[in-house]
Amino acid sequence: MEQKPHTPTETEADVCALECFHPRTVTRVQAALAGEAEQLASSAELFKMLGNPKRLMILRALREAELCVCDLAYLLGLSVAATSQQLRILRGQGWLRMRSAGKMAYYRWNDASPLPALNAAVREVCGADDEPD
Repeated sequence: MEQKPHTPTETEADVCALECFHPRTVTRVQAALAGEAEQLASSAELFKMLGNPKRLMILRALREAELCVCDLAYLLGLSVAATSQQLRILRGQGWLRMRSAGKMAYYRWNDASPLPALNAAVREVCGADDEPD
């Protein structure tokens, strides 16, 4: 009886047989990453923030017009409290500006976003070619 050649499973194919084959390269990369731990954690938080569809809807809506919290809540189908929480997160990252008018809180897109490249990417993803009013 002829034996078939062993085909590695997906798990076997994705794993090296050695613990570390290129120790000098690994050491160099490790040193490069060591100084970036805080920046990487901050970037992960930013991407996590943008990973929420409701937050992206808020960003897209505020590219169209400045809106008060209650109008945004109605638009999103969320409570005012839940909407305020999402707005706090976006504002904390520098994406939005807020102004108060009596008991009303209005939000608008912050064109001076702290991350211009990501700002441009969000504009592209959100489909907003024009500048907001």
